[in-house]
Amino acid sequence: MGTRNYRATVEYDGTAYHGFQIQVSHPTIQGELERALERVTREFVRVNGAGRTDAGVHARGQVINFHSSWSHDCRDLQRAMNANLPEAIAVREMAVASEGFHARFSATSRLYIYRIYCSPVRSPLLDRFTHRLFQPAQVEAMEEAAGKLLGWHDLAAFGQPPFGENTVRLVHRATWRQVAAYSGCFDKTPTELLQFEIEANAFLRGMVRRVVGTLVLVGIGALTVMEFNEILLSQDISRAGPPAPACGLCLERVRYD
Repeated sequence: MGTRNYRATVEYDGTAYHGFQIQVSHPTIQGELERALERVTREFVRVNGAGRTDAGVHARGQVINFHSSWSHDCRDLQRAMNANLPEAIAVREMAVASEGFHARFSATSRLYIYRIYCSPVRSPLLDRFTHRLFQPAQVEAMEEAAGKLLGWHDLAAFGQPPFGENTVRLVHRATWRQVAAYSGCFDKTPTELLQFEIEANAFLRGMVRRVVGTLVLVGIGALTVMEFNEILLSQDISRAGPPAPACGLCLERVRYD
């Protein structure tokens, strides 16, 4: 039997990992996935990811693909992989894909979500997946500034291209909303989170965290909406705000035609 192209959806807590992409001297999500596949299939398997999340960034809907000569049902492969993966990583879905499918190159857009809670006192149960602001933020101002990102833009002010020199991207969605979250199973009073959703055809390295860091400056009054737009148009990364911490960022979903 020849090899088949498998597609899988992976969820992970990226706190202890140095990003998705494999590294020689640091633990990564790709490294753990390939290690588990080698144990299960007894062959070296290269995994392709839809998004190369940075160190400490999480994912609910990362998509991967890989080729393997695994001869059993793909549900058995999913169960075997999960039995060999660390607790922080899980394969949520798996199926045989068309031969031409590629997790990164076939994707039409990616949706990232960044979550913030505003409190003078930290919440240990929220801090692993949410960034804390010490002061309130004006959501309306951040929403207005985020709207400047929509459409085709040169986003060099917020990140570096992973390949080549092209920094132009198409942003489909960039919006803030308030959501309720419980910080623990015994918490009867929900915490109000500020949730930023940004969807684009592709992203620059570090782009979402710099965008959020700069929008937060708008929210606390350190920048105006006009000044945010000037930073966007400047294409000068030195003018952007500091990147928001990785803990609040999650790759939520990847879209395909």
